[in-house]
Amino acid sequence: MNVLIMYYSKGGNTRKLAEAIAEGVEQVDGVEAVLRHTRDVSKADFVAADGLIVGSPVYFGTMAAQLKQVLDDFVGVRRKMEDKVGAAFSTSGDASGGKETTIMSIIQALLIYGMIVVGDPMSATGHYGTACVGAPDAAVQENGRKLGRRVAELVKRIAR
Repeated sequence: MNVLIMYYSKGGNTRKLAEAIAEGVEQVDGVEAVLRHTRDVSKADFVAADGLIVGSPVYFGTMAAQLKQVLDDFVGVRRKMEDKVGAAFSTSGDASGGKETTIMSIIQALLIYGMIVVGDPMSATGHYGTACVGAPDAAVQENGRKLGRRVAELVKRIAR
């Protein structure tokens, strides 16, 4: 089983959070993290994923165009993503920089793909997904690991 962590990152902060999320996925026996920047993700990676965690920096309150392009390009495999676990994360340059609206834009796409969407666990923030301002600090990285673990555990539970 695997969880694809697909992200767009220009400055590196979203990549750092994606890496922490991948660490959390890897903490669950039998589940592998597949970490892919939008420029490197293939349709085969996308369809093969048992779970999908998608991240973006805030771009005018929504996901980056590069991430939206991948989601648009892969819409033809939409039915193959139905009932898989999905989650989202975001980074921004400002405390009021639209992290939640960006996460919601990703969640909307995952719902259209027919996915079972989850937020981060109560042991993290218990909200829409993991998010931070600037580079993720130790606490945010731990919340990212918790999100990764949650998705990986749910992927295993659904597979049973």
